[in-house]
Amino acid sequence: MIDASPARTMPQLPRVIGHRGAAAVAPENTLASLRRAKELGAAWVEFDVKLTRDGAAVLMHDERLGRTTDGRGEVARIALAELQKLDAGAWFDPSFAGERVPTLADALALCGALGLGINVEIKPCPGREAETARVAVETLLELWPEGRPAPLISSFAPVCLAVARDLAPAMPRGYLAGRLPARWQEQLETYGCSTLHLNDRRTSERQRAAVLAAGVPLVLYTVNDPRRARELLETGVAALFTDRVGEVLAALD
Repeated sequence: MIDASPARTMPQLPRVIGHRGAAAVAPENTLASLRRAKELGAAWVEFDVKLTRDGAAVLMHDERLGRTTDGRGEVARIALAELQKLDAGAWFDPSFAGERVPTLADALALCGALGLGINVEIKPCPGREAETARVAVETLLELWPEGRPAPLISSFAPVCLAVARDLAPAMPRGYLAGRLPARWQEQLETYGCSTLHLNDRRTSERQRAAVLAAGVPLVLYTVNDPRRARELLETGVAALFTDRVGEVLAALD
């Protein structure tokens, strides 16, 4: 169980974080993808969390089921029992047929057993921002193994960051945006965020330099080119999200 005391902490980030597990070589946001990231040398993984119709926290990026499962419709309109009957692996490759959509509890148990650090992106369906954040944070507080590095919580939704701040102030938070916000320092302060997460393709060299000059750990997504990854890390970027964990790590050796 995680300590929820008010002291704000800085996450212990590695240079490379597996995006949705190891999304280039396994179906994203599945236990298979998390295992594969570990096999490829990842120390941390990132995954997305949404709620089912009946309020269960599951690993899923999209609002709709069709891209990453053999189901149809919206995640918010399906109950957990129905969701877990769907195949979440065959779309990627037949060898992953039978892979299921994991619950957040499943993912935490596996990552704890594998010794993986985690970045939990709270990805709420529209209108369920506060509820999704509350369930995700309460699950983390209850189930994340004591003694492991504290999870990093991130979200595009400010409401989710506010809920995380209020429920678990000691748990590190990352402010997630596509572009550098005009008042980014103010936003970090408001939500008590330790890190800033931006889209590499939409962040200029000047913007990167400004963030780094302010002493804020900058995390960029999604960097799949090994040469680009090496260049960014050499400039002082704190960490990168990548689908290609093995290739990027190999380029940094």
